[in-house]
Amino acid sequence: MSLSSHLEELRRKHQNLSAQVETALQRPGSDDLEITALKKQKLRLKEEIQRLSSA
Repeated sequence: MSLSSHLEELRRKHQNLSAQVETALQRPGSDDLEITALKKQKLRLKEEIQRLSSA
């Protein structure tokens, strides 16, 4: 897998996590732990994307 395709995959996963976070936030009685876990995953992906982009 080339670097550019790997970055695209990471960006796609980041967008999917963003959508999941938005959905969870709008759901009544949403689980704060679930939202926190999703946000942490999203942050890890963002950091990985930035690391690979600057390499």
